[in-house]
Amino acid sequence: MAEPSQNARPDPAVLQRALRDYADSLYAESRAHEWGLSQAQFVAALERSAAKRFAGGGFASDRLGEYLGTLHLEDLCLASACLEGSEVAWQYFVSQYRGYLRAAASIIMKKGRGGSDALEVADSLFAELFGLVDGRRGERSLFRYFHGRSSLKTWLRTILAQRYVDRLRQSRRWEQLETEEEERHGYSPQPGNPEPVRDPHRDRYLARFVAALHQALALLAAADRDRLEFYYAREKTLAEIGRTLGEHESSVSRNLERIRRQIRSSIEEILRCPPALSEAEIRLCFQYAAEDSPIDFRQIFPEKTVRKGGESGKESL
Repeated sequence: MAEPSQNARPDPAVLQRALRDYADSLYAESRAHEWGLSQAQFVAALERSAAKRFAGGGFASDRLGEYLGTLHLEDLCLASACLEGSEVAWQYFVSQYRGYLRAAASIIMKKGRGGSDALEVADSLFAELFGLVDGRRGERSLFRYFHGRSSLKTWLRTILAQRYVDRLRQSRRWEQLETEEEERHGYSPQPGNPEPVRDPHRDRYLARFVAALHQALALLAAADRDRLEFYYAREKTLAEIGRTLGEHESSVSRNLERIRRQIRSSIEEILRCPPALSEAEIRLCFQYAAEDSPIDFRQIFPEKTVRKGGESGKESL
C-alpha cells in the first residue's frame, strides 16, 4: 500500500501495521508487564494516542516514529492498565497519586493541606478516573483521554486546575441567577456581577507566559535554538534535522526532549520572580497557553543563517 500523504489522516489498518515496527521495543521499555498490560492492549493505547495526534492530518511513518519517541510510555501504560481494570495498577496509582492529588488541589485552591474543598475536588477526580457511574464502575474513566503526550502528573494537575475554574464559574453563575431572581421580584440587583464567560485573569496569565517563554528561549544555546527552529517552525523531521546539524536522529530526539524540559523549568522559575505567581497560577499559565495556542514559532524563529555540519551556510527553510 502506498505511503499516505503528509496531509492524510492515518487509516486504522495502516496505523496498526506501522505500529508493529515499534511495538516490541517500546513494550519492553514501558514496564507494561508490571501492570498486567498485554502487548495487544499496549499497542491499542499507542494507536489511540497516535490517532489523536494525527487526527488533523500530517501522518507519515517517519512522523509516527518521532511522535512515539516523545511519549511518556510508563505513564501511558499505567493509565492504560487502570483503564483496563488492572488491580495491581490501581493499587499503585492510589498509593502514589492520591496524596499528590490532594496536595495539588490544596495548592491550586489556595487552601490549607487537608481543606475540605480541596479534598472534595481531588477525591471527585479519583471517582472520574475510576469511571464511577451511579456508584458502579463504568467505561467512562477519564483515563481514556490520557495519551502520554505529557507526564501523568502534569495532566492531572491540568484537570485539577480546570475543575477549580469550573467551580468558580459555577459559583458565579449561581450568583447571577440569584441576582436575576431578585430583579424579577423587584429587589435591587448587586452591582458588578457580569456573566463569567472566562477567567478574568486569563489574558494576564497568557501575557506572562509568552514573555517568560521569550526569556527562556533567549537563555538557550545557539545550537538548541536551531533544533527548536527546525522542528517547530520549519516542521522538519528528525532525520532532516540530523543531516543539517550533523547528528543522529536519535540524538536529535533526546536533545529536543532535554530542551523542552529546560524551557519548562526556565519558564517556571521566571514566573516565580517578582511579581511572583503562585504554583497554581503557573499551572494555569501553561494550561491557557496550551488551549489558546498564542505562540507563532515562525515569528519567534525567522529564517537565518545556521551552521550545517560545522560549516556556515544558508539552510533552505
